[in-house]
Amino acid sequence: MCLAVPGKVLEIVGDDPLLRAAKVSFAGVVKLISLTCTPEARVGDYVLVHVGVAISTVDPQEAAETFRYLQQMGELDGLEIPPGATVTQEAAP
Repeated sequence: MCLAVPGKVLEIVGDDPLLRAAKVSFAGVVKLISLTCTPEARVGDYVLVHVGVAISTVDPQEAAETFRYLQQMGELDGLEIPPGATVTQEAAP
């Protein structure tokens, strides 16, 4: 099954619409994600990410709910996210 994981946009990198990317936090685990499909995404927004590409923006409540469901199903195990972490948890400095 293919799933999209919610994360919080921390920083946007690049101005070219085809190369625009963001540092996205998944409960403190930060990954570089393509924003090609979500030009409306801004710092502080939550995005749903599938195979390294943000495919939509979502509100914080939907992001938290989706994250909890994925955690309960064990679908976040490969991301090295600590047990009990939340989508709103900030990245370590």
